[in-house]
Amino acid sequence: MLNPQQLAAVEHCDSPLLVLAGAGSGKTSVITQKIAYLIARKRLAASRIAAITFTNKAAREMRERVGKLISDEDAQAVTVSTFHALGLKFLQIEHARAGLRRGFSVLDADDSGGIVKELAPKGAKNDVLFGLRNLLSRAKNSGLSPQEALAAARSPRELEAATIYEMYQQRLAAFNAVDFDDLIRLPLRILEADADCRAVWRERFRYLLVDEYQDTNDAQYRLLKVLAGEHGGITCVGDDDQSIYAWRGANPENIDQLGRDWPSLRVIKLEQNYRCGKRILRAANRLIGNNPHLHEKKLWSELPEGAPIRVLECKEAEHEAEHIAAIATTLAEKHKARWHDMAILYRGNFQARPLEKALRLARIPYHLTGALSFLDRAEVKDLLCYLRLLTNPSDDAAFLRVVNVPKREIGATTLEKLGQMAQSRHGSLLDAVRSDSVLRQLTPRPAAALASFANLLDELRSASLHQGAAELVETIVARTGYAAQIAAGTPDASVRERKLGNLRELADWFRAMQKGGNSAGDLASQLALLSHADRDEPGNAVRLMTLHAAKGLEFRFVFIVGCEEGTLPHEGAIDEGRIDEERRLMYVGITRAKELLTLSWSARTKRYGEIHRNQPSRFLQELPQADLHWQGKDPEADKEAVRETAESHMAKIAAMLAGS
Repeated sequence: MLNPQQLAAVEHCDSPLLVLAGAGSGKTSVITQKIAYLIARKRLAASRIAAITFTNKAAREMRERVGKLISDEDAQAVTVSTFHALGLKFLQIEHARAGLRRGFSVLDADDSGGIVKELAPKGAKNDVLFGLRNLLSRAKNSGLSPQEALAAARSPRELEAATIYEMYQQRLAAFNAVDFDDLIRLPLRILEADADCRAVWRERFRYLLVDEYQDTNDAQYRLLKVLAGEHGGITCVGDDDQSIYAWRGANPENIDQLGRDWPSLRVIKLEQNYRCGKRILRAANRLIGNNPHLHEKKLWSELPEGAPIRVLECKEAEHEAEHIAAIATTLAEKHKARWHDMAILYRGNFQARPLEKALRLARIPYHLTGALSFLDRAEVKDLLCYLRLLTNPSDDAAFLRVVNVPKREIGATTLEKLGQMAQSRHGSLLDAVRSDSVLRQLTPRPAAALASFANLLDELRSASLHQGAAELVETIVARTGYAAQIAAGTPDASVRERKLGNLRELADWFRAMQKGGNSAGDLASQLALLSHADRDEPGNAVRLMTLHAAKGLEFRFVFIVGCEEGTLPHEGAIDEGRIDEERRLMYVGITRAKELLTLSWSARTKRYGEIHRNQPSRFLQELPQADLHWQGKDPEADKEAVRETAESHMAKIAAMLAGS
């Protein structure tokens, strides 16, 4: 089933190999088939092979595919893991060399961020803390120790981050812990410094296969180099045209570095695409051809030509979202497409809001990937928990979330004692609060605050008997003082307005969704179910995700929104001269589409109360114009689009009337 280039990549084992695998060219097949080839033909023990990738999902899928090609025993013996899982395995074995005790902890991002906050200057703002944490992470991803980072500092902020780095590592040592970046940095430092340890691990892994190689950072590349050694038992599979993670430390120059470190490197290109129609592929090739290349390649396909690429000019983001929702409805109703065949891609998570709203009002199921859903925002979750608690007084999780929202001076010690008493009485926390005997066992001030909270809930429950869900949300906001707390506790005007706007939008959503007979609790439960969908199993739902998150995926129908200057390419990239990476990002988005690609842009954008006029993205002009249908330039095609949109709107109205 392999084409000649894929077969050559599988069979080449005599020197280091770089496989430049274009989008949709079957790179995973090369890796999995090569593992089977090494075992069956080269007689290499399965336990001596390591396949390394970047995500747990990719590792799981690769292991499953390998398991279909080799025996169960060999499948268990092969190491298939992420870089960080491999580093963890190393440290669990070599913990003493790393100065760790057995059973060390691995801190997550929140844990490490909390330590940075403690060590940073008092009162440092969130953006400053984020910057310090990012600089610390970059130092580790470059393989630098605290002392090396201090010597390499070139600015006051870098000097501050390096100083915190040293204290941060002292804190980790006291906790017998490592963070995520240490899982690469510590094994690298040990292997580079300890010849005996290096010899053991080179013997342990005689052959390395690396997926998504273009995403490696400096420390990861050095780790591969030290493990592969001079003999270079390594195959790196990647695509320089899909290198889109420089912002988090990935170094696309690592592709060129392979040839410098191993002069005997062989390069094989996989250029046959098995995913995209010819028209989509032609557009992708034309676009990416504007970037410089050390290794030229041109993807080709035997699949049909496909429909013209549609380019939509919209009034603003809300109009753009409504247009996309209408097209999606038409695809589902007229062309019998499944929702999970569709993906809406965007440059930044902030673009998801109008899309979510439009899809929800159009009753289109969607799954938000890699972003904070509107319904997952703190202020929205707080209001939903109030609604849950009004509907179900036994909901202890909702009680704990809102009992101190807004602040009521009810401390952790009080809540712990309240929990113990509720448990002894076999009742809920709210039941315990309603008991005078329980309150008498607490100190007066928190006891009074809890009693006041219970009375507030009684008032809100009475109001809920006479109000719809939207009005009840507004009553909760006003009666609890929630809006006043946001106003007082959020000095940044834009953040404050966004939070208050989220509360208004929640009421608007309830108003749009509410029909006779549905209580506030019912609607809150519906929203909660939608917002807590299993993110790994989105089911039959339209996928909403950033272009970064879409890499490695494919869909029959793809929409790329926000194709305007300042959004895609991003204004920061324009200012800093990073257009090449933005172009690669657009290329990744285009090559996710199998059959139909729709590109859209908004003529104006509202930012901080001001209207900004937009220009279409330069990338739209770089596409082959003969393969595009620009809305407004073909009257007949436009009439068809308007008719389909009108039909979808009428169908939506009919469905709403039928359900009322």
